[in-house]
Amino acid sequence: MSGKRLDKKARHQTLLRKLEANPLLTDEQLAKELGVSIQTIRLDRLALGLPELKERAKSIASRALSGENHPASLEVVGELLYCEPGVGGLSRMVAEPAMSLTRYNVIRGHYLFAQANSLAVAVADAPHALTGSARVEFSRPVQAGQVLIARARVLERRGRRFIVEVVTRVDEQEVFQGKFLILALDEKYLTEGNLGLEKETDRREKND
Repeated sequence: MSGKRLDKKARHQTLLRKLEANPLLTDEQLAKELGVSIQTIRLDRLALGLPELKERAKSIASRALSGENHPASLEVVGELLYCEPGVGGLSRMVAEPAMSLTRYNVIRGHYLFAQANSLAVAVADAPHALTGSARVEFSRPVQAGQVLIARARVLERRGRRFIVEVVTRVDEQEVFQGKFLILALDEKYLTEGNLGLEKETDRREKND
């Protein structure tokens, strides 16, 4: 961090804002952003009563959905950290060597898509949902060993249709972004073996 160093009060306020925006920031990342030592960050956390990263992650995870009402939350690719139906969610995935291309240390794109798509389905405020369509962009390559944090936001809801935006980052750098059309399924059609998507598709074509 360049420029004048923040005083203690201003540093504490900045620390609180950064952790509110991203509770998964490490002490090392916070120290770098605030231009202080890791020990200073740890002392600041103690003074403010802020838990360490491991405890913050547990707290977020405890707010995740139960699988009984929203089974899609159990099918998220990666680790579901937070999920609020109809609002948004957060997931974490470690890029494993087995996910990479044979000749290069680059993670195959479908793993990034799977993490984002499954999170988009999970945040739709519906017990049963499927992806109708998606527009995605792979911003930069991801290498094995890196940690992907995907954040989903529900942008719009129209009846049984949800528009969900997902942005995935590695160390605060964007690597993937996408917008997903998620369709909520009518439970009565599930029991009849008909997903009930035909009418929804027809309606979408007329509106578009």
